[in-house]
Amino acid sequence: MYVIETESDVLHALEELRRIDARLHPVIETAGEVPLRRRAPGFEGLAEIVVSQQLSKASANAIWGRLTEAVRPVSASAIANSTDDRLRGAGLSAGKVRTLRACAEAERNGLDFDALANHATDDAMAALTAIKGIGPWTAEVYLLFCLGHPDIFPAGDLALQHAVRDAFDLDERPGDKALREMARAWSPHRGVAARLFWRYYGVTRRRDAVPV
Repeated sequence: MYVIETESDVLHALEELRRIDARLHPVIETAGEVPLRRRAPGFEGLAEIVVSQQLSKASANAIWGRLTEAVRPVSASAIANSTDDRLRGAGLSAGKVRTLRACAEAERNGLDFDALANHATDDAMAALTAIKGIGPWTAEVYLLFCLGHPDIFPAGDLALQHAVRDAFDLDERPGDKALREMARAWSPHRGVAARLFWRYYGVTRRRDAVPV
């Protein structure tokens, strides 16, 4: 399995997507440069994605900033040793506090978040979603941006659903199941296809909706 690590990897995948699906030609032209957006792997990278769940980018950035001030570094041990009041004081909901504590416990019990880069996608997804509070979207975004898994398309993401509807002039926004089926056509480069549609959404709607 190759890993999306560099801008060259993104460019190569875009050329392959152009070859695979002619419908993507105007999407690629409109989107322009598609950024890599790799993030640091490990507990801290996953924690930042948990913080961003169901929040605007501005709100997520503000809360993450307060959390990194309150807890340095954002590690499994630091989260485990922090009080609920301290974590809630940074702006985390009770649910997100529970999720971060569950992630910390999973690491203490032997789950190596960095090592998931070497696992098959299905196995890595199963390991992550076994953690209480980690759903498919969070797991997919972590594997995509923190570990560079190449063939993941977070079809439950609303911005991706809107972008595909706009790009293909569909009558309605495709739901998770329908979009996953559509994205099969872009395998094994679904990770860059997702980056492409997030970029397309940002350009056409003038709003950055990439979750990291």
